[in-house]
Amino acid sequence: MNTQPDLDGLHLLLVEDEYVLALGVADMLVDAGADVLGPVGSVGDALTLIEQVPEIDAAVLDVNLGGETIYPVADALMARNVPFMFATANDRADLPERFRDAPLCRKPFDAQTFRHALAHLTPGATSRAAVRSGVSRN
Repeated sequence: MNTQPDLDGLHLLLVEDEYVLALGVADMLVDAGADVLGPVGSVGDALTLIEQVPEIDAAVLDVNLGGETIYPVADALMARNVPFMFATANDRADLPERFRDAPLCRKPFDAQTFRHALAHLTPGATSRAAVRSGVSRN
């Protein structure tokens, strides 16, 4: 059984401030076929990337970035209807109410757990990519 989500050609923003973890997550995304934007390690860098790159199909967001929270980035992505998931050690109950239904992958996680969580992003991200490219992915 293939547990690898199909991310072929999707542009995924990765926001993670722990360098080693960011590299590992980026590798998993690339192995699944994604074009990884980042990783970036701060809210400011992520917001700049969101402003400069309209072709973001989905995002993986660490909640805590060196003392700041990712919520302004999540708000910016929501405003653009870009699906995202949180990768965090926090409990879902710790998230602001507006994000309680967002996919969440609890740290620490292994590759299988991350791929399973990532699969929740695939339908929305695939739809965005299809619209962007003008191609049906059905």
